[in-house]
Amino acid sequence: MTNPMIRIHNTETDEVIDREMNAEEMSQHNKDLLDWAHAKDLVDQATADKQILLDKLGISAREAALLLS
Repeated sequence: MTNPMIRIHNTETDEVIDREMNAEEMSQHNKDLLDWAHAKDLVDQATADKQILLDKLGISAREAALLLS
């Protein structure tokens, strides 16, 4: 399998170079993907927790916003 590509664009000369990621870049890319997935999981969990609380209180998100404004 080939690594993802990197595009380097020199705006002064308008030269464009496309190349595969090297090992260090690929390692960072994989770390970034894991970090993004973890952050998305946290947001999804917070959204679910918020909805559970709203259901317990028996109010809508709009009503909660009015209470907090």
